[in-house]
Amino acid sequence: MGNPETSMADLFRALGNEHRLVMVEWLSDPRSHFPEQQDGDLVEDGVCVGFITEKIGLSQPTVTGHLQILAKAGIVTSKRIKNWVFYKLDRQRMDEAIAMLSGYGKLETGPH
Repeated sequence: MGNPETSMADLFRALGNEHRLVMVEWLSDPRSHFPEQQDGDLVEDGVCVGFITEKIGLSQPTVTGHLQILAKAGIVTSKRIKNWVFYKLDRQRMDEAIAMLSGYGKLETGPH
């Protein structure tokens, strides 16, 4: 994950938006939140940005911007199939972030 402090800061910035948090929740279980797609498997390939846009009710450029922020933080990955871009949660990255957060609670604190 590179520099842990920078990575965690990027992660928190990316997750520090209500819409992005909802998108991450949906992408964590795409079959429960989205219909089957004509192109691409919801789990293997990700969810078409069009479905995310329709469900969240924001403009496509706004949704794409949010997804790009999540991708830059390593939370999601993108894949182009035909004319569409599909987004998928990077579960390994999320597991690493959760493990890192769990470690913060175990740090010993000394006098300040």
